[in-house]
Amino acid sequence: MKNPIYVPKGRAGEYGDYALNIYTGCPHRCYYCFAPSVLRMDRDRFHSDVRPRDGIVEAVAAQLASGGIRDKTIHLCFTYDPYPRGYDTTATREIIKAIKDSGNHVQLLSKNPDERDFDLLDESDWVGITLDGEDNAEHAMHPLSRLVVMEQAWLRGINTWVSFEPVLNADRVLFYLQKALNEGTRSNPMMGNGPHADRVKIGKLNYHPSSIDWAAFGREVETICKARGLDYYIKSDLRKDMQEV
Repeated sequence: MKNPIYVPKGRAGEYGDYALNIYTGCPHRCYYCFAPSVLRMDRDRFHSDVRPRDGIVEAVAAQLASGGIRDKTIHLCFTYDPYPRGYDTTATREIIKAIKDSGNHVQLLSKNPDERDFDLLDESDWVGITLDGEDNAEHAMHPLSRLVVMEQAWLRGINTWVSFEPVLNADRVLFYLQKALNEGTRSNPMMGNGPHADRVKIGKLNYHPSSIDWAAFGREVETICKARGLDYYIKSDLRKDMQEV
């Protein structure tokens, strides 16, 4: 394996400078997951064959040692969760160490975040959770538990963010934005009952049927975020629907 850290393109480019995929599969079984199709893998195999990619830790260390990537944010991960539930995630920890030791920064996004690795992170890093409005979390950490773990990162001084993408349940996502997150920013935090998100990103469900009025939803999202002082980013597909009305 050579140069597993890559520059994301298209929709993925809205997330960070660089990206890295650590595992061979993901057990969380999100029905909308695009990875099996992109990787041309059988979906059942993708959800059951979960292990670090062969030589991934060594390949990452070698690429970073070459010196071509400095002071960049590396996203973990796009096609897999960096913390697959029920599996050993030592590889994730070793890769975080390598990224930090090379003078770069980490941006995590998970449905099963792990506080164990927070000791490796600082104010230049990001811990993110996905909240798509799912009805249950049979194969991943419960959404409310994700929020609790995210707050632990915030209290340690680590940047926190929530990816509301893809939105499955508009009402639930609007509730999270309106009621479940604290208002304000880190420089001017409002100490309420909910966890703090330094940034939120919101994107629509693509490639699957949905009854959501995306234009109306996007406008309501923007109104709420502005009113509550949330640092927000609306993904380009959703922004396009809002502008076409």
